[in-house]
Amino acid sequence: MKIGPVNLPSPFAIAPMAGMTDTAFRRLVKRHGGCGLVVTEMVSAEGLVRGIDRTLEYAEYTDEERPIAIQIFGGDPQKMADAAQIVEGMGADIVDVNMGCPVPKIAKHNAGCSLMREPEHAAAVVAAMAKAVRIPVTVKMRAGWNDAERNAPVLARMVEDAGAAAIAVHGRTAAQSYSGAADWSIVTQIAGALAIPVFGSGDCIEPEQVIERVRAGVDGVLVGRGVLRNPWILAQADDIAAGRARRDVTREDRGRFLLDYIGLLREERLDERLMSHDRWVVNKVRALGSWYTKGLENGSRLRTAINGVDSLPALIELVHRFFLEAPAADAAAAPTLFAPSAP
Repeated sequence: MKIGPVNLPSPFAIAPMAGMTDTAFRRLVKRHGGCGLVVTEMVSAEGLVRGIDRTLEYAEYTDEERPIAIQIFGGDPQKMADAAQIVEGMGADIVDVNMGCPVPKIAKHNAGCSLMREPEHAAAVVAAMAKAVRIPVTVKMRAGWNDAERNAPVLARMVEDAGAAAIAVHGRTAAQSYSGAADWSIVTQIAGALAIPVFGSGDCIEPEQVIERVRAGVDGVLVGRGVLRNPWILAQADDIAAGRARRDVTREDRGRFLLDYIGLLREERLDERLMSHDRWVVNKVRALGSWYTKGLENGSRLRTAINGVDSLPALIELVHRFFLEAPAADAAAAPTLFAPSAP
């Protein structure tokens, strides 16, 4: 499939999740295959325009991740257009507009999902960006602000007319946040009404669910929490789509992924080889661990153990002991997995 002139090798993509889908994580998911598009964590348009270092870090990516979309948020059409030009100058393939974030500190600044409450203004933002850059402009939105304002079908048509090259719709409202169930009927309704590609998002935890959504009529699927739990989900979905048996993911595979993630994180910020840098790596793995351990045998105990480690070497040892050295999942052996090693 294509978004404007950008070819996507598959219709499955990593959804942006603030604080989670960093460049290290995205690269590892990409290496396992099945990922047609990578979208960065959301980046402040204001921060990009002002050249704030922390903001620029969120927009960092590598060529390994291509095709890459940098997602920006903001509410001022001119500032969003300026930020889009900066994104284009950074070499990104696509610039994406966040109209789906329900977090109050974003929404209260006329950004994120609050843009859906002013459809004309939202369309003006997209129009300004589309006129300012040559790369495709895409939009990620929700079903609406709340059940009384489920206006995604109307807004989707408006941003298409304003120049959007593709749209992604999360099947929940902002008021729902991540509670309840995603309404995929509104996503398929929009997909059937627009000429541009429509991606859906929400509640895809198993690769079979990803395939089911595509077969129901959407052009592609963005996976967020599902890929944090299972970084192989896009590759497994690609297997199923190609008529192959979905690949198995072993205990060792999961351990190697965490160790590779730690390794890539340690390569970042090379000028900060201090304890503070190690602590940053530990905190990143703790954040991922809150999702990565779900569904694992003794996963809750592993999650507690990760949150309790006091150093990077201790974290690496824990990963080795749980995934690479421990016997196959055995509840009786669980206590030994978390016991400190002998001096």
